[in-house]
Amino acid sequence: MQTDRMTAIDPKFFRRLDEAEDERFYLDPRFVVHIDETAIRTISGILAAKLGACEAILDLMSSWRSHLPDSIGPSRVVGLGMNRAELADNPALSEIVVHNLNREPRLPFGDGEFDAVLLTVSVQYLIRPIEVFAEVGRVLKAHGPFVVSFSNRMFPTKAVALWVQASEEQRLVLVARYFHEAGCFEKIEVMQGAQNRERRSDPVHCVIGYRRHDEDLRRDA
Repeated sequence: MQTDRMTAIDPKFFRRLDEAEDERFYLDPRFVVHIDETAIRTISGILAAKLGACEAILDLMSSWRSHLPDSIGPSRVVGLGMNRAELADNPALSEIVVHNLNREPRLPFGDGEFDAVLLTVSVQYLIRPIEVFAEVGRVLKAHGPFVVSFSNRMFPTKAVALWVQASEEQRLVLVARYFHEAGCFEKIEVMQGAQNRERRSDPVHCVIGYRRHDEDLRRDA
């Protein structure tokens, strides 16, 4: 059994200024992008480099755009989000699922169903992130990537306190910790977009983990 897990994060750090039901906040569709065009291109470039020939992709906390590059061409892209109208307007999606991860972290999919999972500019809103990351590990195929990208934009009343109080560098460490704590990922990569150095656009940060093989998980259990 693993004994090297970090001290648990105090649940109070996952509180939010607005603790009302998320369905109320996301009731009205918002057909806007939350990062600028340069940042969007950076994320698309990261996805092009990391997803390869993935056939089945899950886009978590999805909206009306997924920023998937045209070069990917998967046969199945499932968007899981909070607003049906936004999801229905997303041209990248072949399936949509309305689901509140903060109420129910368990994903409504089978084991090993996806080649890759994305979480784009929304990780700051998860109040039970380690449970969600563990679920991502369950629905991913062995060695499949989970690509978590984010910027410094947020709805501050819905972002968790730990995120709001952290610096950009600390947020990278925090997301990497989510991967480690989930216990089912390896080869965790921390990336920053090349445009961050010049600060001419919204910064892009990305943490990627790869689903460990079942035999490795059983050996560490």
